[in-house]
Amino acid sequence: MDFLALFVIYVCLVLAGVALVCFCAGRKQHVPARGMHCITQVFSFIVPTRLQRAMQRVLQRLLHTRNSLFAGLHVALEAAVYGEYTWEVFGYCQELEFNTGFLLLPYLLLAVNTGAFVLCALTNPGTITESNQESYLRVYAHDGAMFQKGVMCRTCHMEKPARSKHCSVCNFCVHRFDHHCVWVNNCIGAFNMRYFVIYLFTLTAMAADIAIITVAFLIQVVLLSNMMYGSYIDEQGQEHEVEIPFLIQHLFLIFPRIIFMLGFVIVLSLVLGAYCCFTLYLALTNQTSNEWYKSRRYECPHCQAQQPHNKHTAYRNAYSKGVWINIKEIIKPPRISERKKKT
Repeated sequence: MDFLALFVIYVCLVLAGVALVCFCAGRKQHVPARGMHCITQVFSFIVPTRLQRAMQRVLQRLLHTRNSLFAGLHVALEAAVYGEYTWEVFGYCQELEFNTGFLLLPYLLLAVNTGAFVLCALTNPGTITESNQESYLRVYAHDGAMFQKGVMCRTCHMEKPARSKHCSVCNFCVHRFDHHCVWVNNCIGAFNMRYFVIYLFTLTAMAADIAIITVAFLIQVVLLSNMMYGSYIDEQGQEHEVEIPFLIQHLFLIFPRIIFMLGFVIVLSLVLGAYCCFTLYLALTNQTSNEWYKSRRYECPHCQAQQPHNKHTAYRNAYSKGVWINIKEIIKPPRISERKKKT
């Protein structure tokens, strides 16, 4: 069917768009060199050279300077999804007598998500300056492997505290640096990580909840109309029983905007769900994204070949203190005064 071809193209475009945005918005240093090389080769065959160079210049400006473009895009996509949900899905579901609390849950998640988004964007992640550098040096001990004592930041010209990293986008060192998130236009560090976790999990729950409600609505429409027990006549005049491809096409013709929205939120749920699992793993093991990536060097034969002094070194996470304490550290990051009391 022509429709199925168009629908497959649409799904592929959504997947490619989400993957490209996530890749661009992510951290370049967190992408393995081999994977980066493969992606570059694929794009070199598909995209003309001039367009590649133009895209590189645009992405260089967008991803290496602080700007609110991605935050605005985030708000626009969220508004589009909730606008469609409110305008059509919510009204149809009320007519079908869906549970009101079930229908209002996405709005509750939106309120929590918006609050976490604002806090994550406005909270100081842990900027290291000359005035507080000595204090941050006492929060975490250097593990002697990933974080060496006495290492200087070549940009800030200060000694780097353990678990810190210089953000090239914000142009300052961040305490317990995780990554720079373009969606909130801020670094994710020790003091806004808890807001980022809430933001990420509620965003995933929003997409999944809207997807579930929309699927439930479409299933209800199919059951009430008895579409599955009908038949149709094709272009050759032959009669066929209704099958899933024809059913999807029929629903698309009746509810085009709802189907487009559903495809987007399903893909978003899968992508964000995978990232949520990774973030949960990092929280339970008291690691940051930056530390997880660096720890891969101790297991990668290619990286060990480039750094012979690490060849026989097995990295051990020195900052994990058990699941409960690790989670508590995300919720309430240790401060200087607390460290002094313990010592």
